[in-house]
Amino acid sequence: QVQLVESGGGLVQAGGSLRLSCAASGRTFSNYAMGWFRQAPGKERDFVAAISVRGGYTYYADSVKGRFNNSRDNAKNTVYLQMNSLKHEDTAVYYCDAVLLGNYVPLFGSWGQGTQVAVTS
Repeated sequence: QVQLVESGGGLVQAGGSLRLSCAASGRTFSNYAMGWFRQAPGKERDFVAAISVRGGYTYYADSVKGRFNNSRDNAKNTVYLQMNSLKHEDTAVYYCDAVLLGNYVPLFGSWGQGTQVAVTS
C-alpha cells in the first residue's frame, strides 16, 4: 500500500496558477501510474489527469487540457499538478491516487483529505 497526501491547494483568482503536490510514502511509488481527481460539492468525482510510471506519458481531461501539466519525481515520491489559467469550474477538492493508465481507474480509493482549490473572479 502507498499512503498519499495532497497539498498545494488554496484560494486563487481566475486566471491564476497553483501547483498541487501528491506525496507518497512506501517503497513502491515508482511502480504506479498516478492520477488526479477532483470533486466539487454535490458533484461526482471526476478524472483530471494521469501520468505514467516514468512520466513519459500524460493524459488530461478535455476540461483541463492545455492548462494543466502533470509531472512526477520518483526520487522524491511526489507527483505534481501545475494548474494554470484557472477557471471557476476548477473549484473542487483535488485528490491523487494510483491509476490503471488508459482506463484511469483509481487503484486504492482511500480518498483522504485532498487539497481544496477555490477559484474566484
